[in-house]
Amino acid sequence: MSDFIAAGASADDLPAPAKGLLLTHFLTVSDVPRSRAFYADVLGGQVVLEENPCIIKVANSWIIMNPGGGPTDDKPDVVLRPPEDRHSVSSFLNVRVADIHGFYAAARAKGAEFLTPPIDRLAELRCYMHDPDGYLIEVGQSTGLLKGILARTDTKA
Repeated sequence: MSDFIAAGASADDLPAPAKGLLLTHFLTVSDVPRSRAFYADVLGGQVVLEENPCIIKVANSWIIMNPGGGPTDDKPDVVLRPPEDRHSVSSFLNVRVADIHGFYAAARAKGAEFLTPPIDRLAELRCYMHDPDGYLIEVGQSTGLLKGILARTDTKA
């Protein structure tokens, strides 16, 4: 095993498809070790690479993270930085779970901070939490959706 791959991981754990593509999620973070611990502990991820970039395999996907910076020659007009405002979001990570109440209790016990407890939105039960940099993460469990009940469009709780 290469010395750049984290203990317990192998090259097979890297996001490198033999054909086609796979989707990963990249996060610009302010503190790689802190964010790495959050995604490994709270979401049960496997650290594949510690840094440069940090890669964590979570369920059937990967989260790739690095500190901010740039521009670079392949993105000459782009600077990467973590969120500056927790109240304005243009995208977020969506995590689907089989047991939202169990996940909520376990994540809170590990220090995750949720905006609210899980709320029944008819099509799903859902709640939101922030990671250490302020990225929003939706946690949802499909309930009514499995019976043809679509997502609510009103703003009531």
